[in-house]
Amino acid sequence: MKKILKWLGCIVLVLIVGASAWIANVGFYRPYSIDLFYNRVFVRFAFDNPELVTSLAPHPLGIRYFDRRLGDASIKHQNEAAAFVRSELETLHSYNREKLNPQQQLSYDILDFFLQNTVDGEPFQYHDYPLNPTAGAQSELPSFMLGQHPVGSLADGQSYIARLKLFGVKFDQILEGLELRQQRKLIPPKFVVDKTLAQMQAFVAKPVEENPLYSGFAEKLGKLKDVSESQRNALLNDVRDAIQNTVYPAYAKLITHFQGLQSVATENNGVWALPDGDAFYAWAVKQQTTSELTPDAIHEIGLKEVARIEAEMDTILREQGFTVGTVGARMAALRSDSRFLYPDNDEGRKQSLIDFQKIIDDVNAGLDPYFSVRPKLGVEVRGIPAFKEAGAPGAYYEPGALDGSRPGVFFVNQRKIGELEKFGMRTLAYHEAIPGHHFQISIAQELKGVPIFRTVLPFNAYVEGWALYAERLAWELGYEKEPFDNLGRLQAEMFRAVRLVVDTGMHRKRWTREQALAYLIDKTGMAETEATAEIERYLVWPGQALGYKLGMLKILELRDRAKAALGDKFDLREFHKVILTQGAMPLPVMEAQVDAWLKEQKGR
Repeated sequence: MKKILKWLGCIVLVLIVGASAWIANVGFYRPYSIDLFYNRVFVRFAFDNPELVTSLAPHPLGIRYFDRRLGDASIKHQNEAAAFVRSELETLHSYNREKLNPQQQLSYDILDFFLQNTVDGEPFQYHDYPLNPTAGAQSELPSFMLGQHPVGSLADGQSYIARLKLFGVKFDQILEGLELRQQRKLIPPKFVVDKTLAQMQAFVAKPVEENPLYSGFAEKLGKLKDVSESQRNALLNDVRDAIQNTVYPAYAKLITHFQGLQSVATENNGVWALPDGDAFYAWAVKQQTTSELTPDAIHEIGLKEVARIEAEMDTILREQGFTVGTVGARMAALRSDSRFLYPDNDEGRKQSLIDFQKIIDDVNAGLDPYFSVRPKLGVEVRGIPAFKEAGAPGAYYEPGALDGSRPGVFFVNQRKIGELEKFGMRTLAYHEAIPGHHFQISIAQELKGVPIFRTVLPFNAYVEGWALYAERLAWELGYEKEPFDNLGRLQAEMFRAVRLVVDTGMHRKRWTREQALAYLIDKTGMAETEATAEIERYLVWPGQALGYKLGMLKILELRDRAKAALGDKFDLREFHKVILTQGAMPLPVMEAQVDAWLKEQKGR
């Protein structure tokens, strides 16, 4: 799930864009109503995040203002955005929380945590790596153009071209930030430089008409019936010119900068090696886990969870006749068993997507007894675009559009389909789609009667914690009856427990990249290709990998608390309703909501 400021948008709020008079009234002063203030914060963000407006509500109400723009990535704008957050936090604190109703108080607590954490992170706003092989702007912007910018009309095509012509401005702004980081000795790890450079060089090495920005657009354009041949040719010519004269030169500047970094980026260290790296990691841990746990405490939790899960996996492996070697070694041996593998060809790739969709449809049909709230939006399975496969994780979820024009998408990495173990597919589908990310995010997007930020604002430990909880829940409900499917579930949970160890290991305890990679492979039996991509992801996104297990553990803790408190009156449907129908929350806020629900239930 991808990046806090990327979501801010949701800006859905574009639905309010037409109310310019309202914006004028509340945009520059303290609104008399805190509800107006809640929406004002995110309406303002809407104008700063046009890509997100397109992603969540393509040209709402026919407005195309955002469709032809890209967000400002300049240093000046970043400083203005930081000042804005500080100002809005001060305004929030000017309201008397005690005089608010319960829902307003909940909104207050959620927004307060988010804004305060953002303010606390201001000293570290340049400690990230805007270009990286996992989810850098050099791949995310083309991915956005291909997957989220609509091409359903002549006007959409014209907007597409307008955005291509802004690549130069956008990348110049990013380059400005990269140069500032270099001046401050905020140098990315060596693998980030080398792999990002190779990715960009490969992207511009193709003739324009073979570049996905051209071929993908041409494919979509060819499906439109209300665009004449002359209009189609004109659009294609303009796309070709924009790529040749703007996009490729923009990448060339970034390539030159990264070639210069090759002589100064010599290590593959965690963020401890950056100026004020320890303080940055402490902040990142709190941001990503929404907890007060220290990195050392999290490391110990990880070690205990690894030992517990390893014992459960060992039992199943022995029952299935796999008795020799470590758990990781035995899991690695299963990867060569033809029973669990697809042929590494186009037919295997196609069949794997079909099978994933069947798994999702099957579990979706049986969840009514366990969920009283279900999302309206559907979910599809697709392969990750080829140009970003190498640095991408094994899978990820991309939310659908708020207006229903685009479904949620579960993206599967098919770089080496021969490494996709069938016994792990159910767990992966439950996590990314149903009842995992697709359920939680779509239900949040469809909430009514709450401030818009409650429908879109993500908190990593909640979002990823729910998805990992969903994996276990599906097993508890009987959807992984086969021993090897359950083994796949435990391998995935082991993977998340190992993350607690290696993330804190690399960023806090100064483990090397190679040490962390060896530990991950040893404990999970993952293929080296996938394990390498994961370790490198943790290095470029410190703390994010901690949210999964810590969030899951908190949800399970709260469920156990509810069962103990309510006994026979405990209703799993109602518990899930409490967790899912408030939008994403910091873990302490989620806990307070469950406790309030329990108090209400016991008072009946």
